[in-house]
Amino acid sequence: MRIISGKYGRRRFDVPTNITARPTTDMARENIFNVLGNLIDLEGLTALDLFAGTGAISFEFLSRECASVTSVEKASTQFNFIKKVSSQLGCDNHTIIKGDVFRFIGSCQQKFDVIFADPPYDLPQLPDLPRMILESKMLKPGTLIIVEHSKANDFSALPHFVQHRNYGKVNFTIFQIPEEDA
Repeated sequence: MRIISGKYGRRRFDVPTNITARPTTDMARENIFNVLGNLIDLEGLTALDLFAGTGAISFEFLSRECASVTSVEKASTQFNFIKKVSSQLGCDNHTIIKGDVFRFIGSCQQKFDVIFADPPYDLPQLPDLPRMILESKMLKPGTLIIVEHSKANDFSALPHFVQHRNYGKVNFTIFQIPEEDA
């Protein structure tokens, strides 16, 4: 795993071979962070990484100076890897939660500036995930939500849709809560 840019940019970490996650490709990650960089300044923001996997997205947020990043991952191997890399980087503003994303969404009262969700593409609840996030208590005015998915999903009819991006087999749908709605 490589951190693309920011204060930890170009750092590499060996991902355990028994990780079952499908990490976002470097190319897709670099492109979506370029898009995000044109929409908002990540420095000082609070970010949430749902289905954190290897933590690659979390570490991009941390590297780009987010004030705090919360990573939610259920699988022990991935959770332990994220903890290890976070420790190696000395990230004291990184909260790592081992648990079910859907329970987290239903119970979380903290509000975030940016929410990134990269669920398994074959997850049965994937079609409902954006709506669940959009109806959660985690949003505040201006919250940006990015959902990674396969081409089989089209979320453009949902409220607060901003844009869809495609990088090979990787698709991102971006939503933003209007300043007056959250």
